[in-house]
This record gives sequence, structure tokens and C-alpha cells, in this order.
Amino acid sequence: MTRVNRLRKVVIVGGGTAGWMTAAALGRFLTRDGQTEVTLVESEAIGTVGVGESTIPQINIFNRMLGLDENDFVRKTKATFKLAIEFVDWKAIGHSYHHPFGPYGVDMEAVSFHAYWLKLHGMGLEPDLGAYSLNAVAAQQGRFMRPNGQANSPLGAIAYAFQFDAGLYARYLRDYAEARGIVRQEGKIATVQQDGLTGFVTSVTLESGAVVEGDLFIDCSGFRGLLIEQTLQTGYEDWSNWLLNDRAVAVPCTLGGSNAPVTRATARPAGWQWRIPLQHRLGNGYAYSSAHISEDEATAYLLAHLDGEPLAPPNQIRFTAGRRKKSWNRNVVAIGLSAGFMEPLESQSIHLIQVGIARLLAMFPDRNFHQPDIDRYNRVMAFEYEKIRDFIILHFKATQRNDTPYWDYLREMPIPDYLADKIALFQSHGRIFRENEELFNDTSWFAVMVGQGLLPGGYDPMVEVMGDEELVRRMADIKAVIARSAEVMPDHFDFIRANCDAMG
Repeated sequence: MTRVNRLRKVVIVGGGTAGWMTAAALGRFLTRDGQTEVTLVESEAIGTVGVGESTIPQINIFNRMLGLDENDFVRKTKATFKLAIEFVDWKAIGHSYHHPFGPYGVDMEAVSFHAYWLKLHGMGLEPDLGAYSLNAVAAQQGRFMRPNGQANSPLGAIAYAFQFDAGLYARYLRDYAEARGIVRQEGKIATVQQDGLTGFVTSVTLESGAVVEGDLFIDCSGFRGLLIEQTLQTGYEDWSNWLLNDRAVAVPCTLGGSNAPVTRATARPAGWQWRIPLQHRLGNGYAYSSAHISEDEATAYLLAHLDGEPLAPPNQIRFTAGRRKKSWNRNVVAIGLSAGFMEPLESQSIHLIQVGIARLLAMFPDRNFHQPDIDRYNRVMAFEYEKIRDFIILHFKATQRNDTPYWDYLREMPIPDYLADKIALFQSHGRIFRENEELFNDTSWFAVMVGQGLLPGGYDPMVEVMGDEELVRRMADIKAVIARSAEVMPDHFDFIRANCDAMG
């Protein structure tokens, strides 16, 4: 067995959330012995999209991996906590529901809690699914606390994520990465050099004339994909036939309205609007289809539906939903927007950065760049993107809205086979199965399917082992326990003030 031919130099092209998350992870694991140099190249003159302010609970895995102090993280990024995503007007105008983090009800042994709820619903006794989720109840009441570890209590295992200022988050991770040996190189890239035989990228030359050489290049250059696309011409899978939104306008505003620990997604005539409460401001945006509304109309619509005063000019963003045909091509790995983008719905953009980093660490190359490693990375990343894509499509497909041509198209459009099979399986007996560790589990699918008005014709016959009277009693007890648990949770912003030394 020969010794591993370790990488000598890794170059990250681009900063922002993707670049500095990658740099922080490599600083945590790769540079500790000084044998591998990591350089991040970015230019102050190139802006970042910076709308990725909302996350899902998997961000806690990344933070623990880095060994971050959570209170310090919350304080320095002006973060708030997040228990759920609130969907308004998606099923129909005037209807809302929560997609909560964490389970509904309790473990009912061999059969999922979802099946028992479906039976109760079929009996006409319980229309409110959210009442069986501590996260949903607490979110509605604007309450939050961290799990207290108490066994056999809903308070013992509260799942949560964060909402933060993307610019402050990048700054926070930059400090972390530079403290661990990551070198930042300021400057715009003018040219890219490749090996004439292999096509591998060998170096980038900055406008200043400085040359940055590397063995592995990580492309975090955003939508343009400077290395993965402009240089290597990897190709792109266009998913805009399913995901119509190809524009977004974002603007921050002063605090106003609810400070509940949720991201709110409100369906609009030609897209949807996000609302993200931070400690110091609200993040807002309108993701829309340019075929159904103009940029000026979308901007005016967003500005007319803010809960506070604008704090900056509107930021216009253009994108095409889809992904690169390969996330890893030769010695270039694309992470973040350079690898693909769907839209901010379900707060999955930062998670895909995190997954790209985690998979890269698991398949980290030596200087020989074995093709089977690269092929596996591309397979697992394609799976991640495609399964998230189908979950997002569900929100647009499962609707009763018929008030605009935008919603008419989405309601009637053909959908990918995987999603069609998932819906068909659910519509028979309410069954949902998580496939190969896909991101969104059965609870997430159940929340959105029921929330959007998809209900099966029957339920799992295994629930008949419990009599009707016992079922009604047990479900009432579960709902009461969740209601009492929510009552002891403090106000969301009060919790931040008391525990994170913030908002003073």
C-alpha cells in the first residue's frame, strides 16, 4: 500500500455563505497539521446574493461540527430561532398551516401517529393537525425554548433551526476560518489556467496579476459558476418547467408585526413572499415568475406588503431553477449557487451547501483524483437535489387556487415520476416512506400534503387494533400535554434576551 498523495493547496473561489462555510469546515479539519494550504479568493467589489437567512435543523450538525458556541453565534449573527415554516394562502386564499420541525404526537409503536390522526380525521373529530405538534403550537403563540432533556415530555426534544443575517454569518465564519489558518486573497479573477492534457484547473490569475495555484478548486462563485461552468462547461439541468419562479426581489425592513420563531411563506398571485424575523430587522422577498409578473410590478407588490419601513433599495435576483450536470468535474467541486439553485422555499439552500461540504469531506481526494470517488459524489448530490426538488414542487402542485394563470398552470402541470408515485401511495392509505435518507422525512411530507389539502381515501388498517373510544381518549390526552407544554415556554425574543446576551 502506497502513502496517500495529499493535496498541497486548496483554493476556494468566492466568499459569501458558501465560501466561508466551506473555509470554516476545511479550517476545522484539513489545515491543523500545516501540510495543506487553503486560500479563499474573493473580491469586495463582487456582491453576494445574501438572501439565505433561514435554515432547517440540520444546521445544528454543522455548528456542532465546528464546535461553535450557540449563544455567541446567535449574538454575533443577530439570529433568531425557528420552530417551523408557516404557509399562508397556499392551499387556498385564507388558509394557513405550519410545517413544523419535529414530530406530531408521540410514538404509537408499530404504526405511525399520522395514521391514527387520519382515522380520527375520517371520523370527523379532529381537523387541526397542528394541535399535535409542540413546534406548531409554540410558533403560533410566539414562544421558544431549547430542549430541556426531560424524558417522556415534548419539551425534552424540541427541534429548531435559526434565522440570521447572511452577511454577518459570512463574517462570523470568516473570523473562525482565518483563526484556523485559512488565507483570504482579495481580488477579482481575470483568467483561469488549465492543464493542456487533463483539463484540470491549475491556477487562477487575478486582475492584480497575482497567481493562485491549487490542486483542488472549490467553486463558490455563485450563479455564474466561474470554474464549473464558464471554464469547464459542465452543463446545466433546467427544471423551470416544474419550478416557474426565475426571479426574486429582496428588501430588508424594520421590525414590525409578529416576532414568532417561524419563517412565513405567503403565496402571491405570481409566486410567493418570504418574511424572516431577525433580532434587528425583517428579511423579506418575493420569488416570482417573470412570465407572469414584471420586475417593477413584483417590486411594487413586495414594498406594499411589508410590516415595516424599507432599510435598503430592493435587490433584484435572476436565476434558472436546476442543477449542474456534475457537481464535481475534474478537480473542481461546485458548492452553493454554482452547483444549482431551486428557490428559497423550505429553506433548503444553506442545507445544500452543508451537504456539499459534508459529502466532500467524506470523499476528500488526494492528488490522484480517483474517478470512482468523483462519480459517487455526483450521484449522491444529484439525489439530494432531485428529492428536494420534488418536495418543493409538491407545494405548487397541491393547491386549490385558481385565481391566476400562474396557479392554474402549476395545479395542472405534469410532475416528476417520483413525486407522482409518492402522492399516489399517500392517496390510498396515507402511507409515506423516506427513501434512502432523503432530506425531508415522512413527517415533513405529511405536514405539507395535509396542509395543502391532499387527504387519502383511507388509512392504514393496522390502526384498527385500537378501539375508537381509546383512540379518541389518547389523542385528546396527547393534545392536552402539548398545549400545557407550550404554556411553560417563554416568549421568543424574551428567551433571546435572557439566554444569548443579545438585543440589549
